[in-house]
Amino acid sequence: MFERSEAQKILLTHLGRVVREKVGPAAASTDQSGEFNWEIVSLFWDLGLLKMMLPPKYDGWPENPTHTLCLCIEEIAKACASSALLLIIQAVGSYPLIFAGSESQKKKYCPMISDERRLMGYLVTEPGAGSDVQAIRCVARPSGNDFILNGRKVFATNGSVAGIYSVLAKTGEKELSFFIVERDRKGISIGRIEDKCGFRGSNTAEVILEDVAVPEANLIGKRGEGFKIAMGDFDMSRPAVAALSLGLAEGALDYTVEYARQRHTFGKPLIQHQAIQFLLADASTLIEASRGLMERAALAFDSGNKNTRLASMAKFFCSDAAMKITTDMVQVLGGYGYIKDYPIERMFRDAKLTQIFEGANQIQRMIIGREISKT
Repeated sequence: MFERSEAQKILLTHLGRVVREKVGPAAASTDQSGEFNWEIVSLFWDLGLLKMMLPPKYDGWPENPTHTLCLCIEEIAKACASSALLLIIQAVGSYPLIFAGSESQKKKYCPMISDERRLMGYLVTEPGAGSDVQAIRCVARPSGNDFILNGRKVFATNGSVAGIYSVLAKTGEKELSFFIVERDRKGISIGRIEDKCGFRGSNTAEVILEDVAVPEANLIGKRGEGFKIAMGDFDMSRPAVAALSLGLAEGALDYTVEYARQRHTFGKPLIQHQAIQFLLADASTLIEASRGLMERAALAFDSGNKNTRLASMAKFFCSDAAMKITTDMVQVLGGYGYIKDYPIERMFRDAKLTQIFEGANQIQRMIIGREISKT
């Protein structure tokens, strides 16, 4: 564990109490209903969590914001992965504006986020383009002082609840560019709302863009810089997914340890059986290893050092660990681990997505191998 600043310690202490009193108790019902929980969103705005990555003059966190974001995500994910994902997509959606936007764009849109409390959406994935970002087909065609956007985006987290989108579109045959697009622009409609296996409290939607006119001033960076911006976004978001995975694993282990202390089999507490101890020992070890990778990747990003390899390592290692740990914790609980009355079943379902989104884990291994080959 890396040294925490006093500000981080205070924030995490307060957040831990909020998670225990508000977020955790709502997790099961939110998962069961599959409805977006606006009360949790409002609570996170009050805590400043959904504007943490903004520049400090717009109420962002002033020191090591990515590391702080990851620590908060981890704490929330111990109780509710869907709620923790809110922090990730807010950071992901605002990344193009924060790291590639002009000062005039930041002056216009950062207050919309921090003061007007608008959620962000990140419109990149399409039916035929997931991990292969270059394969997107959404088109932005110049028209006078505007660009006209046409395309269909899928698996958009916050898709039907966001107030602002970051949209990646083709501006040339092999040219991708980002645009910042307000949700209320004419031509934007919401299609399918996904009914998911896990993360059921997170809004995942299809967003359709039909002749959406966007001013040229909404182009983020220069034409053709979209792929570069998207790859930079991954360097920030992958440690955040690692943090969510870590929190999930910790929450599952903590619950299972307490259960195994109370449950008796063959005349003694479950936790005293060596077979159970081995599963708990493996889980605890993976969690400690995961924490080191996650924090190193986040702090490297904050320091401005290239962290692509570390970010991919953290993402795939932590998410693979979360999947293994939640699977093993279901095994420890036995039949009770497989029913919805116990939170391990939900954590098990949630863990699977962490191996898929923000680049499937097979893609992470490809990136690591490519980075190794450069050195």
